[in-house]
Amino acid sequence: MSYSFQTNVTSLIAQENLRVNSQFQSQTITRLTSGYRINSSADDAAGLAVANGLRSDTAELTQGVQNANNGVSILQIVDGGLNNISNILDRLKTLATESASSTFSGNRAILNNEYQSLLTEITRQASNIGLSTGPVGGRYNADLGVYIGGGEGVQANGNVSIDLSGNTNRVDSTSLGIGSSSVNGGGTNDVSAGADLRVGTFLAAGTQAFVFNLGNGTTVTATVGGGASGLGGQALVDQLNTQISAYGISASIDTTNGKLAFTGGSTSFNVTAGLQSAGSAIATSAATATNTSLTTAHGQTYTNVATAAEVLAFTIGGTTTNVSLAVGTTMAQAINQINAVMSPLGVNAQLNTTNDGIDLQGTAAFTLTSSGGGAGTGAFAAGAATIVAPVANASSNGNALLALTAVTTAIGLLGAVQGKVGAGENMLNYATQLAQSQISSFSAAQSAIRDADVATEAANLTKAQILEQSSVAALAQANAAPQALLKLLQ
Repeated sequence: MSYSFQTNVTSLIAQENLRVNSQFQSQTITRLTSGYRINSSADDAAGLAVANGLRSDTAELTQGVQNANNGVSILQIVDGGLNNISNILDRLKTLATESASSTFSGNRAILNNEYQSLLTEITRQASNIGLSTGPVGGRYNADLGVYIGGGEGVQANGNVSIDLSGNTNRVDSTSLGIGSSSVNGGGTNDVSAGADLRVGTFLAAGTQAFVFNLGNGTTVTATVGGGASGLGGQALVDQLNTQISAYGISASIDTTNGKLAFTGGSTSFNVTAGLQSAGSAIATSAATATNTSLTTAHGQTYTNVATAAEVLAFTIGGTTTNVSLAVGTTMAQAINQINAVMSPLGVNAQLNTTNDGIDLQGTAAFTLTSSGGGAGTGAFAAGAATIVAPVANASSNGNALLALTAVTTAIGLLGAVQGKVGAGENMLNYATQLAQSQISSFSAAQSAIRDADVATEAANLTKAQILEQSSVAALAQANAAPQALLKLLQ
C-alpha cells in the first residue's frame, strides 16, 4: 500500500467501523428501551409478518372471549326467566289438580281467576326474556351466533350457535299450549251412550274410531285398539289422549257414571263414535259429544246457496258483523268463509256430527240472524237462529283435567328450551376456555419472535459501547498518521 496525503485509507476504514459500531449500539439501545427485538420491517421482515399474524389472532380472540362472556350473561338472564316460568307452571298444576278433584267443594271460578292471571304472567315474562311471539318479545327467539374466532381462517369454526328459533322455543302461554286452558267448572261432555269404563276390558282384537270435527273446519280421526285380550277403559282413554291432546281436547272417564267424556276448554269441537271392529265398544256407535261449555248454534241440513246470497248477521257485545255466502257456495266454502271473518272474534264454524250441516261455537255470547239464501238453502233457516247457552256446572272437573294434561305437556316443552339454554351456556364456557388457551399460546409465540432478549441485548450494549470507544480512539490514530509523512520532507 502506498502512502499518500490525499487518501487516508486507514481513516476511512476506521470511520466505517465507527459507523457500524454506532449503529449496533443504537439498535441495541432501541431494543432495550422498546422491549422488542423487531422494531421495524428491516429488523426481521419475515419474523414481523408472522408476529403480526399472531398479534391479529390474539386481538380477535380477546374480543371473542368478551363476546362469549356477553353471550353467557344473556343466556343466564333467559335461564333465570325460564326457571321462574317453571315455578309458575308448578302453581298452575297445583290449581288444576285441586280443581280436578270431583270432591272439591270450593269455588272453581276463584281458582280460575288466579290460573288465568298466571297465564298472563307467563306471557309477560316470556316477552321480557325474548322468547315469546312478536318482533320485540321474540328478540332471542332466533339462531343466536356468538363469534369467538380462532377458526384458523374458517369463520364457521369460530362461531358458536345456540338455536332458540322457531315456535318450539317460545315459552309464552300460547306457545306452551296452555293459553286457552281453564280450571273453571264445566267442560266435561259425556258421549250420549256407552259402557261403564271403570270395569271390564274393551275392544279385544278390535278397534274403534272417533271422528272429531274442529272449529277450524278440519276433521281428525283418532283410532284406539284393545290388542288381543282387550284393555281397561283408562288405557284406551290414554290412547285417545295421545292423539287428540295436540288439538286442545282431552278424553276422560266420568267419575259419576263411568262413561267416556271429552273436554275442550275454549276449543270448538264435536265428536262421533264409530263402529267397533270387534270386542266391547267404549262408546256406542254413532254416539256423540260436543263442547257444551261454549255458546252454540246448530244449522239446518246444508244445501248449496241458491237464488240469492245468504247473509249471516252475527251480533257480539252489541256489534254486528255480516258474512255473505254467495249463490252456489258449498258447505266447505261456507265454513271457510265464516271462520275467516268470525274466528278472530271468537266464533268458529265446523261440521255437525252428521256431517250434513254447520255448527257454530263461540267463546263469547253471540246471536245470529240469517236472511236471503232462497227456498231454505244455505246454512241456517231464515230469521233468528236458536242459540244454546254454555253449560257451566260448578261440580264438573273436565276443564281442570284438560288443564292438567296441557300443563304437563307445557312443562316438557319448557324443559326442552331450558336444556338448549343450558347447553348453550356450557358451549360458550368451553369455547371461552379454548380461546383463552389460544390467546396464551399465540402471545407466547409472538413474544418468542418479536420480544427482545434483555440479557442478550444488555451484553450487546456493553460490547457496542466498547467497540464504539475503540473505534473513536482508532480513528484518532488513523487521522494522525499522515502527519508522520511530513518527516519525509524535512
